[in-house]
Amino acid sequence: MTELLQANWPLVVAALVIGIVVAWWIFVAMRRTKVETDRSDVLDEGKGPAGRNQALIDAAPAAESPLVTPEPALAAAPVSGPSSTPPSGTDDLSRIKGVGPKLKTLLISLGVTRFEQIANWTDAEIDAIDAKLGRFEGRIRRDNWMEQAKFLAAGDTAGYEGKFGAL
Repeated sequence: MTELLQANWPLVVAALVIGIVVAWWIFVAMRRTKVETDRSDVLDEGKGPAGRNQALIDAAPAAESPLVTPEPALAAAPVSGPSSTPPSGTDDLSRIKGVGPKLKTLLISLGVTRFEQIANWTDAEIDAIDAKLGRFEGRIRRDNWMEQAKFLAAGDTAGYEGKFGAL
């Protein structure tokens, strides 16, 4: 057998190369997926582009729709305690645990800028502010902002740290 391979080695090499090329073509080149799309629309029926959203475009806006009832206007609750204009600047509301940069910005936009305001909130004011906090709703009572604000407004950092931890 070795004599036969020695005499015909160029044919054996050529057969190996052809075998490798055929295997590559079967396993690699044939793997390419051919996607054929049909661009016709089910609703076309040979008539140009479908107008399936035309009813939504022609419909009256939601505010004018008879199915939508307008929400009653809510009476705005006062945001602050007894003094609505703080005598000196604003406090750093982010010192209250549970108030981050986004909540601080939101509170300032609602007119809350001082610890005294938060410390003097009534239940009605808490409910009104809480309803405007969006995804932060419930944080006022859960994080006990009023008690924290009482300590911070009085400047009692030792009492604050004793109850709520370090600032």
